[in-house]
Amino acid sequence: MFQHKFRWVIVALLFFITIVNYIDRSAIAYAMEDIGLAFQFSKEQEGMILGAFGLGYMLTTLLGGIAVDRFGAKKILLIAALIWSLSSGMMGFVNGFLFVYLLRVTLGLAEGPNFPAMTRAISDWLPKEECSFALSSSLIAVPLALAIGAPIVSELIVHIGWRTMFYFLGALGILWLPLWFWLFSDFPEQNNRVSQDEIKLIHGDEKIDEIKVQEQRRHVPGLWKFLLTNPTLLVNNIAFFVFGYFLFFFMTWLPSYLEQVYQLNLIQVGWFSVMPWLLAALLLWTTGYLSDVIFRKTNCLRLSRSYPIWISQLLAALSILPILFYHSLTVSMISITLAVAFSMSANAAYYAVNVDIAKERAGTALGIMEVGFSLSGFLAPVITGYVITLFGGYHAAFLLLVILGLISVCLVFLFHRPNTAY
Repeated sequence: MFQHKFRWVIVALLFFITIVNYIDRSAIAYAMEDIGLAFQFSKEQEGMILGAFGLGYMLTTLLGGIAVDRFGAKKILLIAALIWSLSSGMMGFVNGFLFVYLLRVTLGLAEGPNFPAMTRAISDWLPKEECSFALSSSLIAVPLALAIGAPIVSELIVHIGWRTMFYFLGALGILWLPLWFWLFSDFPEQNNRVSQDEIKLIHGDEKIDEIKVQEQRRHVPGLWKFLLTNPTLLVNNIAFFVFGYFLFFFMTWLPSYLEQVYQLNLIQVGWFSVMPWLLAALLLWTTGYLSDVIFRKTNCLRLSRSYPIWISQLLAALSILPILFYHSLTVSMISITLAVAFSMSANAAYYAVNVDIAKERAGTALGIMEVGFSLSGFLAPVITGYVITLFGGYHAAFLLLVILGLISVCLVFLFHRPNTAY
């Protein structure tokens, strides 16, 4: 059945573990009210806990990218998934602020290599013409995890308690590990399930020498300078930081916003949280598909990568504005749904840019981009917590989203030029 399409089995494996990845990292947002009450946390402490993940993530997403290019995606993702599953399950044993904080940092440390490993694997297993679609097919797991995770986690908390909920989540990643070990190899040439026709499709007429490719990844003169100073990559990283700020804002504070501003209970919050992420999944998959279609028809990376990024961020920023002028659950949910969906729709394009212009070190390039993302994962929850306390509400926090989005739009429109980035 998969004789000539085994590469999509690999994409499916990446999709599943990313589902687990994001349910694990986002579950605390739904348990935060109960955990906060159990240990009498202040809003500032809750913000610190929600942001702690980003501290660990910031370190290992870069080191993980380097490690993936050095040792391969198979080993690194196997170790990472094992550690984050254990740290997620250990949340069921916490007894105070320090324990919770350290486990969240550990979860971030362990999850850091996930997306560099995904990018490395797709770079090696998919032809360039399928890259954006493959990335979107894997990355669609992010909004889907948040969509299905919201009602599942909230129902689990209500019926079995937040501690048992974390035990359950920790087991999910453990179940994936043997499948990854058995089915994945760093190169398709190493996998006896991949036909010669599929290998030719992946690489064209070029015969790949695995040892030579590994050596090229380790020793590319001037590559670090290129990765750190190239204008397109720099702007791509800044835009991805803003994307991350939107994502972590809604992922960590949306449940509390709905509970505190509109007095929804936990079950209602879980179900109200589904629509933004479902629409995001649909737009992400569609935009990834269209990006590859545009590239095949025009051979223009500017049109197929840059335009989806700045257009999506512009629409996301504009979608926030009604919340600033109307106090209405209906208006807020429509605006939030559109903002979440638009901000996530070009997710695959950010990743594809790294593969397009830094293929031989795609893991490292992605790791650098993810450092900014992890910084947003720390800053968005923490800043939001302080802003809510300082201004006595969420309006200033939403206004900051608009400002960041518009700044990013201007930078991408002016300086994001992947066609001339080589």
